[in-house]
Amino acid sequence: MVDKKASNYKIQNIVATTSLEKPIPLTKLARTQPNTEYNPETFPGLVLRIKEPKSAVLVFSSGNLVCTGTKSIAQVKKVIQAVIKQLKNINVNITVKPKITVQNIVASGMINLKLNLNFLALEMENTEYEPEQFPGLVYKLIEPNATFLLFSNGKLVCTGTKNRQQLEYSMKQLLKNIKVILKNYKK
Repeated sequence: MVDKKASNYKIQNIVATTSLEKPIPLTKLARTQPNTEYNPETFPGLVLRIKEPKSAVLVFSSGNLVCTGTKSIAQVKKVIQAVIKQLKNINVNITVKPKITVQNIVASGMINLKLNLNFLALEMENTEYEPEQFPGLVYKLIEPNATFLLFSNGKLVCTGTKNRQQLEYSMKQLLKNIKVILKNYKK
């Protein structure tokens, strides 16, 4: 049957934002720091790559940052401190303690169950399944707001949650919803 433990997942990526509340001279940052990409003609932000933990930060001239590629809040904090340290190298001193807001968590996981995606697509609401275009079924959970990619081998990807509690709850809801469908099918 289905694994009772809903938390059979691993966080793959956290997207978080913050504001340093100070303008950032992007051209100066791009000229002096080797780990940057800046093409203002195509995108208004500068990409700053951090080696450890491996991540990328979009830095905007307003002082807003978007951090991607981390797997925990501790890593997000470490990356933002690395950005602040690099800004200090170009004489931009950040005096605020950045308030971090998680925008999205991407997690991958497994439910110990082979899934008949055609059946689930017919029986579950809020699904999209076009196997000719993509092998996974897209399932949107309304409360909490989360989107799942489900694969026939039981593997899954969850996106859209903003904290571990939402992620846990979304996984439990997914399992509960699948169990209800399977139970009704066996009748």
